[in-house]
Amino acid sequence: MTFLASPRVEAFFDTDSSTFTYVLYSGDGSDCAIIDSVLNFEPKACRTHTTSADAIIAFVRSRELRVQWLLETHAHADHLSAAPYLQQVLGGMIAVGSGILKVQNAFQKIFHLSPDVKLDGSQFGHLFEPDEQFNVGPLTLRAMHVPGHTPADVAYVVDGAADEPALAFVGDTLFMPDVGSARCDFPGGSAYTLYRSVQRLLQLPPQTLLLLCHDYPPDGRLPSFETTVAQQRLANIHLRDSVTEDEFVEMRQRRDATLGMPALILPAIQVNIQAGELPPPEANGVRYLKIPLNVL
Repeated sequence: MTFLASPRVEAFFDTDSSTFTYVLYSGDGSDCAIIDSVLNFEPKACRTHTTSADAIIAFVRSRELRVQWLLETHAHADHLSAAPYLQQVLGGMIAVGSGILKVQNAFQKIFHLSPDVKLDGSQFGHLFEPDEQFNVGPLTLRAMHVPGHTPADVAYVVDGAADEPALAFVGDTLFMPDVGSARCDFPGGSAYTLYRSVQRLLQLPPQTLLLLCHDYPPDGRLPSFETTVAQQRLANIHLRDSVTEDEFVEMRQRRDATLGMPALILPAIQVNIQAGELPPPEANGVRYLKIPLNVL
C-alpha cells in the first residue's frame, strides 16, 4: 500500500491485533525504519509465530532495503513486539521514547520481575528524548513526546518538503475520526495529558498525514491507517476542535471505566518493556510468562 513518492511508506495490517506496522524508506536500496512490528501470539496455546514479521522481511528484501531502526511508539498492551526477531534477521537498532523508564518501573511492581531485569531502558538500543531529531537515510525525523495513553508514547514526525505533506506515525494517541482516542487508564496514563499531547499533534500543518497504529472500524467500513490533521480537527468524535479539555477528560474517564483489559496485556507488557525480548529459558529449556492474579 505505498502511497507516497518520497518518503515512501508501506503499511502491513495484522488482523488479530488490528495493528498497522510500517516500513519507512526513501527508495529501493535505501535505509529504512520498521515501526510497531508484531510477533504473532496464540493466547490459548501460548505459542508465538512470525507470520506478520516474515511478510515485512520479504518486503524489505524485495526492495533491497537496509534496516536502520526498529521503532516502537510505546510499550504496547495489545500485541508482542517482533523487534528482536527482525533485528536478528535484518539488523537495525531498537528504539523507543525515554518515558519507557516510567513504564518499566510501574510494571516491575505488578509483575514482580527478577532483580536482574534492568529498569534503565538499556534493553533498547536507543531512548529518544522529547523532540530529538534523527535520520532514516536521507529522511529527518523528530521524536515528539505525546504521553497520556502511557508515559512513553512517541509520535515519529517526518517534516514535509515543499510539494509533500508532513507525516506523523502517531501510535495509539489517535484513532480514525469515527473511532476517537486511546484509553488512558493504564499505569501512568492520564486523560489530561493525552488531551494536551493531541493538541500538539493537531498543531501540525492541516495536510499532515497521520498514520495510525490501530483501527477498530465500525460495521460497514474497512480498516484504514491514514487520516489528516484537518480531518481529525473537524470530525474526531472525541477530540475535534469544539471539544474542551474538561469535556474530553470527563468522557474519557467515564468510557475507560467501562472497558475490560486488552486480551494480551499480561504477556505483551512484560515482553514489550524489555524491548520485545522473551523471558530467558529456565532449566528445562522452557520460557515462562508471569500472570499476576487480582492485580489489574
